[in-house]
Amino acid sequence: MDSMGKTLLVIGGLIAATGLLIILAGRLGLGRLPGDIIIRRENFTFYFPVVTILLVSIVLTLLFNLVSRIFK
Repeated sequence: MDSMGKTLLVIGGLIAATGLLIILAGRLGLGRLPGDIIIRRENFTFYFPVVTILLVSIVLTLLFNLVSRIFK
C-alpha cells in the first residue's frame, strides 16, 4: 500500500506542475500564436491551437530524446 500512496503523490505533483506550466504558458502568449485557428460566432467559439501543438510537440520530442540519451 505504501507504493500506491507514493505513486498517487507523484501523479498529483505532475498534474499540479502541468497546471502551473499551462498558466505560465498562457501568460507568455503560448496558445495565441499566428496559425492557431479561432472561429468566433455569436454564441460559439471554436479554438484549435495548431501551431502551439506543433511547437509543444517539437520541444517535448527534443527534451525526451535528450533525456533518453543521457540516461541510456
